[in-house]
Amino acid sequence: MGVRVGAFMGTGHGKVNRGARPNRCDRFAKLPFSGTHDTSLSMTDRDHKRPFRRNRPQNAGKPLAGRRRPAFSREREPHDGPAILYGWHTVTAALANPERGIRKLWLTENAARRLADENIATQVTPEMVRPGDIDRRLGPDAVHQGILAEVDPLPSPDIDSLPREGVVLVLDQITDPHNVGAILRSAAAFDVKAIVTTARHSPEATGVLAKSASGALELVPLVLVQNLARALNAMNEQGFLTVGLDSEGSENLAALELRQPLALVLGAEGKGLRQLTRETCRAVARLDLPGQIKSLNVSNAAALALYIGTSRLGLMS
Repeated sequence: MGVRVGAFMGTGHGKVNRGARPNRCDRFAKLPFSGTHDTSLSMTDRDHKRPFRRNRPQNAGKPLAGRRRPAFSREREPHDGPAILYGWHTVTAALANPERGIRKLWLTENAARRLADENIATQVTPEMVRPGDIDRRLGPDAVHQGILAEVDPLPSPDIDSLPREGVVLVLDQITDPHNVGAILRSAAAFDVKAIVTTARHSPEATGVLAKSASGALELVPLVLVQNLARALNAMNEQGFLTVGLDSEGSENLAALELRQPLALVLGAEGKGLRQLTRETCRAVARLDLPGQIKSLNVSNAAALALYIGTSRLGLMS
């Protein structure tokens, strides 16, 4: 189980044209506005007409493990500069998150019309740009759908604030932003309480990772730690059943006796779990597969492990 190393999308290669159409910002400053629904964008999710609503539980705004807000540590924030978000679901999820600070918002006319049609507030006055301006900022291969935002990074909850119920994912130096983003998306689908990963040897929560997560960054807390083995020891002391996933694991995850709170630990593609990580987990399990290939891409393995874990714990209903 592991990951191919890739580079996350940085802050861009060009500057947004701020002076090409000076009056358009005023035109769209008071969203929503009336108009026909945009039909020129090529999107596979056009049937999603309702405004985005953040899936906030009853204890939203509370800490992960209690009634007070979680302790935040400045040294654990992903990075000091703004995060770059692009793509429809990624940016609209950030706009719907009251904990996410929006610094700047770039919209094409089509994206602005769609925001208006779906009654999505922008939080800040958007700057109207051409699609090519965003292309130059991100590169020609980025599928931005006419929307880009600079946002404040979300703070990282403390490891001691993890809930004592449900499932948590732990990532051991998974560096590919596409895989981490896909894992975040699966985590949101399976109601994972948090993802624990290292501050180093992991991609920043921006660019490609955020796009791959498709809005899940706003739903699943990222807990950044300096030392993963120490974090796992702390979770063991907190009562977590920590299970490392490895194709050479001695037990089948589907047959292992599971309990809450459960922490599933995934390693990078190629090298898998590091030795100290394996030794710190309470158990090391494999995913038994019927085919000739016995290992999966780490994001696929995460989704399968989450399905097995949540099903065995009775959390699917």
